[in-house]
Amino acid sequence: MNCPERIADTAELEEMLSVPSAELIGMMKRLEGDIMILGIAGKMGVTMGRLAVRAIQEAGVKKKVIGVARFSRPEEREKLQGWGIETIACDLLDQAAVARLPKTQNVIFMAGRKFGTDGSEAQTWAMNVLAPAFAAEHFRESRIVAFSTGCVYPLVGVGSCGCTEEIVPLPVGEYAQSCLGRERIFQYFSSRYATKLLLFRLNYSVDLRYGVLHDIARSIWEGRPVDNTVGYFNVIWQGDANAAALRSLELADSPAAILNVTGPETASVEKTARLLGRLMGREVTFKGVPGDRCYLNDSAKMCRCFGYPSVSLDQMIRWQAAWIVNGGESIGKPTHFEVNNGKF
Repeated sequence: MNCPERIADTAELEEMLSVPSAELIGMMKRLEGDIMILGIAGKMGVTMGRLAVRAIQEAGVKKKVIGVARFSRPEEREKLQGWGIETIACDLLDQAAVARLPKTQNVIFMAGRKFGTDGSEAQTWAMNVLAPAFAAEHFRESRIVAFSTGCVYPLVGVGSCGCTEEIVPLPVGEYAQSCLGRERIFQYFSSRYATKLLLFRLNYSVDLRYGVLHDIARSIWEGRPVDNTVGYFNVIWQGDANAAALRSLELADSPAAILNVTGPETASVEKTARLLGRLMGREVTFKGVPGDRCYLNDSAKMCRCFGYPSVSLDQMIRWQAAWIVNGGESIGKPTHFEVNNGKF
């Protein structure tokens, strides 16, 4: 992908996040059936839907992209429809409503709950376990990519090179436990019905309006100390994560496949913050006691399957700095990357 020096505004950002690669276009030529994205109105789903539509158009094939969500913000639904995505309003915790959804051959399940879990654990478990059960039952004949998180793995030291897909999950806290519950529910239905499934363990996606880099840069810009409690992290450009999710439809299998999705670099909070500070012309301060336990994932399998991400960590940092300096939009959803006790 040709990377500009900076991304000027939200319209250009959403354009950049939805540029299909030749590999994704080729996959759309091979893939049979329509694509449904459950939970499309979340942080990643909107641009994923647009990416899918553009790839289909450039492939010259006829295939529908259907987006399902509650659509509490009507403007997001209108945006999706304007891009050629069919939309259906549905509460995924309403089993009868889920049962009325049209069955498609390909399903991306993105729905989930993270922030606000502490104190509202029951709601998180319902969204992360019950909704997947309703979807897995209804779409048992489909090919499913189910979003998960690297937080199902144990915290590891920076010298570990991160968790591979073979590491046994050891989730910390109720959010991560409920995400493992989501995986187990999907695996149960995959085993019961031979549903082709891939568990998509993502951490963390970068979209300039939110993400680890946004959180660090915003703290620096506003003169607040950067929390260095968790000293290292992985990130991936959201456009690359969305493309990986769509391409993972071809990797779905029974028993379920598992794929770590993140960038190949292990990033230092301190070094990243100091670079962002230099680029933004701001002094950097820190708080917290740097620990040696982090959420780090090994993305070697992803890179073998799909190649290295199209956007490097250095490019993301430079884009993020320019975005903040120039007053770019923020969606106000911190990642809480500094949390290592499972309380979100």
